[in-house]
Amino acid sequence: MASTAFELKGKTVFVAGHRGMVGAALMRRLAGEQAELLTVPRSELDLRDQAAVNAWFAAKRPQAVFLAAAKVGGIVANNALRAEFLHDNLAISSNVIQAAHANGCEKLMFFGSSCIYPRLAPQPLREDSILTGPLEPTNEPYAIAKIAGIKMAEAYRSQYGADFISVMPTNLYGPGDNYHPEYSHVVAALIRRFHEAKISGGRKVVVWGTGTPRREFLYVDDLADACIHLMKTYSSPDLVNIGTGEDISIADFALMVAAAVGFRGEISFDTSRPDGTPRKLLDVRRLSGLGWRATTSLNDGIQLAYRAYRAASDGRHQTDSLVPG
Repeated sequence: MASTAFELKGKTVFVAGHRGMVGAALMRRLAGEQAELLTVPRSELDLRDQAAVNAWFAAKRPQAVFLAAAKVGGIVANNALRAEFLHDNLAISSNVIQAAHANGCEKLMFFGSSCIYPRLAPQPLREDSILTGPLEPTNEPYAIAKIAGIKMAEAYRSQYGADFISVMPTNLYGPGDNYHPEYSHVVAALIRRFHEAKISGGRKVVVWGTGTPRREFLYVDDLADACIHLMKTYSSPDLVNIGTGEDISIADFALMVAAAVGFRGEISFDTSRPDGTPRKLLDVRRLSGLGWRATTSLNDGIQLAYRAYRAASDGRHQTDSLVPG
């Protein structure tokens, strides 16, 4: 497995999707790297616009790129907005990777998602299980777009020798998460529901699905730290899973969130809602072998996430947007 030193100090570094949960965590982590950070809001650069992306890269010529921008959401959003999730994510990946190559980018990191793995792939999910079986139907368009981005990074490395790498984050949570009532991921959805029930005096909170699926959760600042570690030390076409290597049932996780928020009412399960993939646990042996492990416990991370939610919401909730989450 190849590795090579890549110094971020003194480099111009573009974080695509800097206002999203992942991008913001990367910005926090990169603040200590003595790099020149490049960002651009969506209002000034739509990453789906090929000509605009090419022009921006030609003008700024970043030396390193973290491609964390994406159209994201939970099960409902993925299933309802299938065309948008496929089109927008294909366009973003294609435009940024090509522009980075054409304008002399020294290193690029592409962010995949654990949903790229087959729905019933053996657990824990190994990096080499990609494209070995059918995908989870509810998020297939997003997964296909992410697989295309991974293969594009591989192709540019193979054909042009580009130092483009891909990482596979597990389910993320933390500051900057999307708390939309319909389109959020499970952690943000539960934090919001339990908090609102606590404030309103509600006696019951409904959790979507049966509660039996098992999920792995990684605090987003741990992800950012892993990404900086890999950007500096890793160079290979092989994917790298980023996770904790531990999972928990949704039912047990809901109990943890309720305790962190201080909700003491009843928890019920709406079995008419989709469960999604029965289990998603990443095999993180490759990452561990590269010298990195997560340091934030799930209990501590939920406490931090709830604190960030209360500080950021101030009675207002975030909405779904074209940024990672």
